[in-house]
Amino acid sequence: MKIERIETLVCHARMRNWVFVKVITDQPGLFGWGEATLEWHTRSVVGAIEDLAPLLIGEDPTRVEYLWQVMWRQHFWHGSGLVRSTAIAGIDVALWDILGKVHGVPCHKLWGGPVRDSIRLYGHLGGGNLESFYETPVENANRFAELAQQTVADGFTAFKAMAVPPTMPIEGLQPIKAADACVRAMRDAVGDHIDIMVDCHARPSPAMGLQFAKALDPYGLFFLEEPCWPESLDGLAAINAAVATPIATGERLTHLAAFRDLFAKRGCEVCQLDITHCGGFTEARRIAALADAHRIALAPHNPQGPVSTAASLEFGFSQPSYVICESVHNDVPWRDDIVEEGFTVDASTRT
Repeated sequence: MKIERIETLVCHARMRNWVFVKVITDQPGLFGWGEATLEWHTRSVVGAIEDLAPLLIGEDPTRVEYLWQVMWRQHFWHGSGLVRSTAIAGIDVALWDILGKVHGVPCHKLWGGPVRDSIRLYGHLGGGNLESFYETPVENANRFAELAQQTVADGFTAFKAMAVPPTMPIEGLQPIKAADACVRAMRDAVGDHIDIMVDCHARPSPAMGLQFAKALDPYGLFFLEEPCWPESLDGLAAINAAVATPIATGERLTHLAAFRDLFAKRGCEVCQLDITHCGGFTEARRIAALADAHRIALAPHNPQGPVSTAASLEFGFSQPSYVICESVHNDVPWRDDIVEEGFTVDASTRT
């Protein structure tokens, strides 16, 4: 069995172009799907996949680790850059898909079998549509409360909101008070039995991030995501040490060594590796093992397309430290028409 060709399919999904990767073998009907979606880098990623393809055509697709090493190490540049690591991820997930089909089992059974029977999902306000999640002003606390209630009505027991405004490196109390009012309104609207996550989107400086974290600490957040610039490991570590709220980060990291440095600094309690960006299942499994050694939980970043969601869920069935999966269900109205999903979601519990 050999790899015959690698194709990409780009699907425009408003804020993101979903980039699907199809690895086709010389065996009739045997192929694998992956996803390499990277916002605002569509042509770069598609080009990188085209550049990697000659390294793989004619090779045995079941030699997944070997082919990952070839893609990562070949040529002068290693695969740690964002575009190349995303291209590698799309191909890698497709190769694992092929390997699972060859053996007639889901991938998590290739990795030791399931450690759980279901996976908890969390939603975005508005289901992840652009206007609700990204463009609702933080000053409009009542609207955040309404969206929170809608998300709970959709069956979610946990949701995420971008309830922190962009700030200068140092500002006064106004943005802190706006974020506080916003989170307070959501907590009052849904009660203490619903888990709330707040995404700072790496907007604040370490100094401002610390102020936001302390202000929001009394609300019992499930986690506070990217409270400061991801380049500032010391800042993340200081914030993580200063509050009871678990700090989550990692979505912008693309390789094992970067996570090693983050974990060594204790810059988070929740690792948000993105399988679509950090080299696929092959590298994600190494990152997960390292996180487990540091007793850091896994909650993968997953705002992309349906293949990315399927991969994130598949990964979760094999990982003991996996606590929850990000879920976008309303970014485009035709999302469910793109793929035939191999998993079922209980609409009443979102698991």
